[in-house]
Amino acid sequence: MKITFLGATHEVTGSCTFIEVGGRYGLVDFGMEQGKDVFVNRSLPVDPAALDFVLVTHAHIDHSGRLPLLVKQGFRGGIYLTEATANLCDIMLRDSASIQMQEAEWQNRKAKRAGETVSEPLFDLDDVQRAVNCFRPCKVGQILQLGEGVAVRFVNAGHLLGSASIELWLTEGGVTKKIVFSGDLGNRNMPIICPMDHIREADCIVVESTYGDRLHETVSDSASYLAGVIQRTLDRGGNVVIPAFAVGRTQEMLYLIREVKNAHLVKGHGDFPVYVDSPLGVEATSIFLQCDRSCFDKQTRELLEKGVNPLMSPGLNIAVSSDESKRINDDKTPKVIISSSGMCEGGRIRHHLKHNLWRSESTILFVGYQSAGTLGRILLDGGKKTIKLFGEDIAVNAEILFMPGKSGHADRDGLLEWLEAFETKPAMLFVNHGEAAVTESFAALAGEHLGCRAFAPYSGTCYDLAADAFVETPAGVPVVKKGADTPQAQRKRALYEKLVAAGQRLITVIRACEGMSNKDVGKFTDQINRLCEKWEK
Repeated sequence: MKITFLGATHEVTGSCTFIEVGGRYGLVDFGMEQGKDVFVNRSLPVDPAALDFVLVTHAHIDHSGRLPLLVKQGFRGGIYLTEATANLCDIMLRDSASIQMQEAEWQNRKAKRAGETVSEPLFDLDDVQRAVNCFRPCKVGQILQLGEGVAVRFVNAGHLLGSASIELWLTEGGVTKKIVFSGDLGNRNMPIICPMDHIREADCIVVESTYGDRLHETVSDSASYLAGVIQRTLDRGGNVVIPAFAVGRTQEMLYLIREVKNAHLVKGHGDFPVYVDSPLGVEATSIFLQCDRSCFDKQTRELLEKGVNPLMSPGLNIAVSSDESKRINDDKTPKVIISSSGMCEGGRIRHHLKHNLWRSESTILFVGYQSAGTLGRILLDGGKKTIKLFGEDIAVNAEILFMPGKSGHADRDGLLEWLEAFETKPAMLFVNHGEAAVTESFAALAGEHLGCRAFAPYSGTCYDLAADAFVETPAGVPVVKKGADTPQAQRKRALYEKLVAAGQRLITVIRACEGMSNKDVGKFTDQINRLCEKWEK
């Protein structure tokens, strides 16, 4: 009865945890890595065909994005997820496949001209369809038996439509242990979707830590803040460009814009034009409006019961085709443009940045998390006078803002509030899905608050739930940058890996010291501290 952490360990994306119980194997999430890749992730310890089940917390690509690859490699089990997550994954994975296929086609045209080897996309639309055929949509709040020794329940996580925390009961040799995966937990007071549920008991908890080291800046009235940004930007003749994740954040911004227009908070610009330039965002909006009303919060349900479309307002325009997208920037009328991707790593948003970043009268308004290394993070951090888009240097003159209170993730206090709702103290708390320093600091803080052991695992960390003991605790292996494979670099890396192996051996010896006499433990501790002091100098 073991769990092995494979992805989102000391990193924010690429979520994946391997489950072993009674000869059966499963995964919790199988996501893509996005942005800067910091540490090497271990591969699946079994062939994908040997997996019995996959549990998916929510539809974001960093949690679900490699499901078609898993099926391509032979997986034929069930993929269990909430009904709303199944609907969103369907369109998001198709969109991901289409983008990969287009990029592969473009790259291969260049490769053929250069006489180089052509490449294939990670997966294609046929692989997506096979993955969708494996979907087993589940009702929120219902316990489902997946087979001998495995039961699961999905509960609201408040992060995205259909997002869930997962309660997982594992039974082997007459022993049952309950492990809870937080998934991505939602920010407090988010519009539209149901808030997170609290869970009362667990033997082991795995919690995310995206914002585990900070508190969100809040505003008393998000609609008024947004109206202020729109007002001054339109007044000076510019555009408000909002890089937004097509699923979740786009719909939240439409909800707020309806509030802004309904209250006439922007003066002198009538029903100013708003463009949603994201085919995926349009599809996702349709899914939001068609899903079961139990997915929504009280305010949204009340609007729907009155016959009000909570995402629609006068002046709203939809751009689906590339020609419609191009016409947005041909029109010089000041406007609001909502486009993806949310971190500016691809998609149509890059075209809107090209047309607006150099304009001092325009505003780029970020409304979601920006991973390290992404273009969104670079712009938000500032310091860059120019960036390169489509082979052209673009001056950064526009006003760059981050909208407070619009993160889809719980902040430090929100995470602690979720953890402190547990009425029983877990045997072990694992902290993942955060940048390296954040996972470590939040593990220390959360462990102190709960009065339990807390650990931030690297990829490959394996824990035996029944024995309440670590099987393996490897150190993180940094990703080697391209061009760093000279003989000298290889020798340097080999020596470093030997050092890491020695450190892992030391950890094993330390763990074996539990129960030794105080004298021996004290002596060993002094020896380690003296060694550390020597090399810290």
